[in-house]
Amino acid sequence: QVQVVESGGGLARPGGSLRLSCAASGSSHSIYSMGWYRQAPGKERELVARIISGNRADYADSVVGRFTLSTDNAKNTVYLQMNRLEPKDTAVYYCKTIYNVGSIRLVYWGQGTQVTVSS
Repeated sequence: QVQVVESGGGLARPGGSLRLSCAASGSSHSIYSMGWYRQAPGKERELVARIISGNRADYADSVVGRFTLSTDNAKNTVYLQMNRLEPKDTAVYYCKTIYNVGSIRLVYWGQGTQVTVSS
Protein backbone atom coordinates (compact mmCIF):
# COMPACT_ATOMS: atom_id res chain seq x y z
CA GLN A 1 0.00 0.00 0.00
CA VAL A 2 1.55 3.26 -1.13
CA GLN A 3 1.54 6.03 1.41
CA VAL A 4 2.33 9.69 0.89
CA VAL A 5 2.57 11.46 4.22
CA GLU A 6 3.02 15.19 4.71
CA SER A 7 4.05 17.02 7.83
CA GLY A 8 5.28 20.42 8.92
CA GLY A 9 2.28 22.62 8.34
CA GLY A 10 1.07 25.08 10.89
CA LEU A 11 0.82 28.76 11.69
CA ALA A 12 3.45 31.28 10.69
CA ARG A 13 3.66 35.03 10.86
CA PRO A 14 4.13 37.09 7.72
CA GLY A 15 7.80 37.01 6.89
CA GLY A 16 8.28 33.80 8.80
CA SER A 17 9.25 30.32 7.69
CA LEU A 18 7.98 26.77 7.67
CA ARG A 19 9.42 23.54 6.33
CA LEU A 20 7.15 20.89 4.92
CA SER A 21 8.13 17.25 4.58
CA CYS A 22 6.69 14.56 2.35
CA ALA A 23 7.64 10.91 2.63
CA ALA A 24 6.53 8.34 0.09
CA SER A 25 6.59 4.65 0.95
CA GLY A 26 5.11 1.30 0.05
CA SER A 27 6.44 0.86 -3.48
CA SER A 28 9.60 -0.69 -4.85
CA HIS A 29 9.35 1.28 -8.08
CA SER A 30 11.35 4.34 -8.89
CA ILE A 31 9.86 7.79 -8.46
CA TYR A 32 9.35 9.96 -11.50
CA SER A 33 8.55 13.12 -9.58
CA MET A 34 7.60 14.50 -6.20
CA GLY A 35 6.16 17.88 -5.62
CA TRP A 36 3.95 20.21 -3.69
CA TYR A 37 0.62 21.67 -4.71
CA ARG A 38 -1.64 23.96 -2.76
CA GLN A 39 -5.28 24.87 -2.71
CA ALA A 40 -6.74 27.91 -1.04
CA PRO A 41 -10.46 28.23 -0.35
CA GLY A 42 -12.35 29.01 -3.54
CA LYS A 43 -9.30 28.56 -5.73
CA GLU A 44 -7.94 25.91 -8.03
CA ARG A 45 -5.20 23.61 -6.87
CA GLU A 46 -1.90 24.91 -8.18
CA LEU A 47 1.66 23.76 -8.50
CA VAL A 48 4.02 25.16 -5.91
CA ALA A 49 7.20 23.25 -6.67
CA ARG A 50 8.23 19.83 -7.94
CA ILE A 51 11.30 17.86 -8.82
CA ILE A 52 11.37 15.55 -11.80
CA SER A 53 13.71 12.57 -12.13
CA GLY A 54 15.67 13.84 -9.18
CA ASN A 55 17.34 16.69 -11.00
CA ARG A 56 14.90 19.18 -12.51
CA ALA A 57 12.98 21.51 -10.23
CA ASP A 58 10.03 23.65 -11.24
CA TYR A 59 8.63 26.49 -9.15
CA ALA A 60 5.55 28.61 -9.40
CA ASP A 61 6.41 32.20 -10.23
CA SER A 62 4.78 33.33 -7.01
CA VAL A 63 7.25 31.41 -4.86
CA VAL A 64 10.50 31.76 -6.78
CA GLY A 65 13.17 33.09 -4.48
CA ARG A 66 11.15 32.29 -1.36
CA PHE A 67 10.55 28.53 -1.47
CA THR A 68 13.17 25.86 -2.02
CA LEU A 69 12.83 22.14 -2.67
CA SER A 70 15.28 19.59 -1.40
CA THR A 71 15.28 15.81 -1.40
CA ASP A 72 16.53 12.82 0.49
CA ASN A 73 16.37 10.22 -2.23
CA ALA A 74 17.32 7.33 0.03
CA LYS A 75 14.23 8.05 2.11
CA ASN A 76 11.94 9.00 -0.78
CA THR A 77 11.40 12.29 0.95
CA VAL A 78 11.04 15.81 -0.37
CA TYR A 79 11.14 18.99 1.66
CA LEU A 80 9.75 22.41 0.95
CA GLN A 81 11.50 25.21 2.77
CA MET A 82 9.16 28.19 2.77
CA ASN A 83 10.65 31.56 3.65
CA ARG A 84 9.27 35.08 3.71
CA LEU A 85 5.77 33.72 3.96
CA GLU A 86 2.85 35.89 2.99
CA PRO A 87 -0.83 35.67 3.91
CA LYS A 88 -1.59 34.61 0.34
CA ASP A 89 0.48 31.48 0.91
CA THR A 90 -2.29 30.26 3.21
CA ALA A 91 -3.64 27.02 1.79
CA VAL A 92 -3.76 23.29 2.19
CA TYR A 93 -0.53 21.93 0.80
CA TYR A 94 -0.59 18.51 -0.85
CA CYS A 95 2.28 16.25 -1.78
CA LYS A 96 2.07 14.51 -5.14
CA THR A 97 4.24 11.50 -5.91
CA ILE A 98 4.45 9.85 -9.31
CA TYR A 99 5.97 6.41 -9.67
CA ASN A 100 7.40 4.78 -12.75
CA VAL A 101 5.66 1.42 -13.03
CA GLY A 102 6.77 -0.38 -16.14
CA SER A 103 5.55 1.65 -19.07
CA ILE A 104 3.11 3.78 -17.08
CA ARG A 105 3.16 6.27 -14.26
CA LEU A 106 0.96 6.12 -11.18
CA VAL A 107 -0.02 9.21 -9.22
CA TYR A 108 -0.52 9.38 -5.47
CA TRP A 109 -1.58 12.29 -3.30
CA GLY A 110 -1.04 12.91 0.35
CA GLN A 111 -3.79 13.96 2.69
CA GLY A 112 -2.68 17.57 2.84
CA THR A 113 -1.27 19.79 5.53
CA GLN A 114 -2.64 23.20 6.45
CA VAL A 115 -0.41 26.24 6.21
CA THR A 116 -1.75 29.45 7.69
CA VAL A 117 0.11 32.75 7.48
CA SER A 118 -1.42 35.39 9.68
CA SER A 119 -0.45 38.18 12.00
